[in-house]
Amino acid sequence: MKSVKPYLLASAALAAASPHPALLPQEILQPSLSTPAQDYVLVPNALDDIINDSQFLSFHRDLVQISSISGHEQEVGSFVAEFLQARNFTVVKQPVPAKEGGDQDRFNIYAYPSSVETPEVLLTSHIDTVPPFIPYSVERVESETAKSVNPNNDPSTIRISGRGSVDAKASVAAQVFAALDILERQPDASLGLLFVVDEEVGGAGMKVFSDSSLNPAPSSFKAVIFGEPTNLDLVSGHKGMLGFELVAKGHAAHSGYPWLGRSAISAILPALSRVDQLGDIPAEEGGLPSSSKYGRTTVNIGRVEGGVAANVVPSSARANVAVRLAAGTPDEARDIVHRAVRDATDSNGDVHADFDARSEGYPPQDLDTDVAGFRISTVNYGTDVPNLKIHERADGRSVRRYLYGPGSIHVAHGDNEGLTIADLEEALQGYRKLIEAAMGR
Repeated sequence: MKSVKPYLLASAALAAASPHPALLPQEILQPSLSTPAQDYVLVPNALDDIINDSQFLSFHRDLVQISSISGHEQEVGSFVAEFLQARNFTVVKQPVPAKEGGDQDRFNIYAYPSSVETPEVLLTSHIDTVPPFIPYSVERVESETAKSVNPNNDPSTIRISGRGSVDAKASVAAQVFAALDILERQPDASLGLLFVVDEEVGGAGMKVFSDSSLNPAPSSFKAVIFGEPTNLDLVSGHKGMLGFELVAKGHAAHSGYPWLGRSAISAILPALSRVDQLGDIPAEEGGLPSSSKYGRTTVNIGRVEGGVAANVVPSSARANVAVRLAAGTPDEARDIVHRAVRDATDSNGDVHADFDARSEGYPPQDLDTDVAGFRISTVNYGTDVPNLKIHERADGRSVRRYLYGPGSIHVAHGDNEGLTIADLEEALQGYRKLIEAAMGR
């Protein structure tokens, strides 16, 4: 009798024991956006059948159906861990400190085949999402790229939506099934999977992994493949990041006698105006630097607050600022901001940039694109890439870093988050290609 790989045996077993047993013959019951979890709306049976007939698409569906807003990742983590354990993976649940009001026992998932001691190729993404939770749904859409004789069977006409369907549960699902496919053909493939928490709000999960013995020095990894929505492009790098607060203090007084006080809002306005323009001012004139690869550095003043009432001279004001660095280091950018605030306020000691209030800061991240067959692009958003310390290898060779995944960042945090089955299927092929290239190096 022909032997069957343990990965396939476990896969068939879990397919038979679905975590969603309440499927009816003619329809699938799904939560609606506006009703409690026990109430449901119907999804057409034909589309349901397409999802149920694919273990890959079913796994993606099950991931999206589990709410995992940052800080509340324990349930989805348990589901992924059990899924991988049933497929002959050794699974390490790495504890990550809880956030205030969040799950007390959340964890990263680090997994590798039982036949492998030290993975050489690591695939990683995150299992947390931004709020609010949006339930899973599937619908037929028009597609300008549909080429099938029967468009009803064209995967580019079927759109899957829901919170995390793109960012980043699409990458998680595609990485898992790309690894399973490689292992089915090559059971001793030296692969590892790392799915972390907290990426959306500071990266605590990746930082815990990075500082742990699971990330050894010298590095055992030949390559790390990061999963994020890149629109199926292989990303050559992303901008750096710097966060800080502009803070002003004043002295409260009655608004009828403003000369008896000092307005913190009046003091902060010139600094805000100057900082807001730093990405447009040439570097030689005191602005933030640009680059041919990433374009110009951009500044976003995301939140401003101050004062207590219209008839009170405000005694305090502050603004949260996020800078996407196209060049240079965070320390160089801090110096530029300090000088800009000083010059804009005539060295007013009541106004300053506070870089201790927000700790994020890293330079632009250049990534590898040495695998043929992909479109190449850069992106402006941040990832967990800078949160993972890449140690040198014992043989002196560099560890490759790749960033790739399905779906568009333009919908990733919106109420229209979603992607097509075609996107998911192409991502599966893309991750296979990256794994094979990394293993063959």
